[in-house]
Amino acid sequence: PTQTLQMQYGLFLLFPLLLLGAFQLGYLQQGIYEGDAKVQYILGTVSVLVTTAFVPLSLKLFSHVMAKYIKPASLPVAMRLYKNWSAVRLLFLCIVVVVSTFVYLTTMDNVGGFCALIGLTASLFCFPYRKKIKEELDITNKIEE
Repeated sequence: PTQTLQMQYGLFLLFPLLLLGAFQLGYLQQGIYEGDAKVQYILGTVSVLVTTAFVPLSLKLFSHVMAKYIKPASLPVAMRLYKNWSAVRLLFLCIVVVVSTFVYLTTMDNVGGFCALIGLTASLFCFPYRKKIKEELDITNKIEE
């Protein structure tokens, strides 16, 4: 499952890069709301609310599901559940990063940039590597049973 999880993580990083590319190539207009204080406030508030809701939700929900459903399951079921819930966790963080990047690029206000950085920083805790997956799934103990 490590390759699948790393591919999911790569896709997570691809979406904000595609959005950034769309702005840089002129498909979307950068700084369109730069002078509009009301729209900047509304979009900044949306960015902050999405970030404060989805970042803790993605991290805590995954740890709750790990403890309650994934760890007690048999190894094949646990691996499938781990892969699916990792995708859900990355989806929540992707929403944060994409929305915040969009807010930053349309308003040129630092709030969206900071929220995008918070989402990217939280995603570092989700990076899948073999040792982490083995520890979280407790694979050595399940194989011995």
